Amino acid sequence: QVQLVESGGGLVQAGGSLRLSCAASGSIFSFNVMGWYRQAPGKQRELVATISGGGYTVYADSVKGRFTVARDYAKNTVLLQMNRLKPEDTAVYYCHLKQRQDWWGQGTQVTVSS
Repeated sequence: QVQLVESGGGLVQAGGSLRLSCAASGSIFSFNVMGWYRQAPGKQRELVATISGGGYTVYADSVKGRFTVARDYAKNTVLLQMNRLKPEDTAVYYCHLKQRQDWWGQGTQVTVSS
């Protein structure tokens, strides 16, 4: 069994920064993919950024150059540094782990005011 616990969401003005953190516990293997998805009201959940066990990263076009995903392999933690935030980044952000199956965190709200 795997548990994902997120932290770091909140309210920020446009142009500001936030950092999200997600700690994974349970049976965690080194070769997996961790990352972040988000879901805005009335929209489908979408990929934000992922990072593989080997450090390969994937970003949504809308966040390239503003967001950075990173992992602390020793602590089974994935981070999302979000800079130059925009109102359209407002959403619930979900931590995700792909390891034999999909595991999801409970979500953390990010609100960017204009």
